[in-house]
Amino acid sequence: MRKQSSGQAFRITGARQGLSEDVRGRQRRYVISMAVRTVAVVLTVVLWNVERPVAIATLVLGLTLPYIAVVIANAGRENAPSLPKTFVAGPTRPMLPPGDSDGSAESVPEQSAAGASTPRRDAD
Repeated sequence: MRKQSSGQAFRITGARQGLSEDVRGRQRRYVISMAVRTVAVVLTVVLWNVERPVAIATLVLGLTLPYIAVVIANAGRENAPSLPKTFVAGPTRPMLPPGDSDGSAESVPEQSAAGASTPRRDAD
């Protein structure tokens, strides 16, 4: 298992739902919409000679609902939530110890400005 390098552990409550759950939810909404459409079309046929205005309303619902259902089903996944507001702080890394202040640490000698700027040429 990988360690997080940031030192922060976020709670999982802000995570998006899985892709299979998202697809299942879309399919469920589409099937429910098509069931409502089927009921509307059947009511249109039954009520056509009895209650014409209600039959026309159910006819309009039966004609427009497939388009609305497809748009809703293909709308895509929900928006990604922002990072959770709360987090559990992970273990902190220890700081490096301070350098020796007595001057015992060796320093790297610097090259002279003249030697660094002119390349050395060998004799032919």
